[in-house]
Amino acid sequence: MTKFPVVAEYMVTRLHTLRPEQNIREAIDFLLKHEISGAPVIDSKRHLVGMLSEKDCLRILAKGSNHLPASGTVGDFMTHDVHTIPPHLDIYYAAGLFLANPFRRFPVVKAGVLVGQVSRRDILKAVQKIAF
Repeated sequence: MTKFPVVAEYMVTRLHTLRPEQNIREAIDFLLKHEISGAPVIDSKRHLVGMLSEKDCLRILAKGSNHLPASGTVGDFMTHDVHTIPPHLDIYYAAGLFLANPFRRFPVVKAGVLVGQVSRRDILKAVQKIAF
């Protein structure tokens, strides 16, 4: 029986993460400093509770008033309903999920705990390894 490559073999495990109680302005500074377009939001036990993206951060202006940005926490602005995948998922199925969804990355979760993240580029690396 052929063993298919799985997400765990290609995912990134060293992630920049945020906490829901962090100030949203500090989170924006964090994203810009690390030159990332978003980050998983985790609780003290590394359970994934949301994702904060650049798009989410734009709400700071949309929710403001009198031409002043809004304030609040990451939890106030993050996306709560996050699509995740398990580490044992084969990369063929993961590729299908990327094709069927607009997401550029999926958090990888095992028993509710964030263990990594896989992006379109990570799956493309798998394609390169398999096809060439």
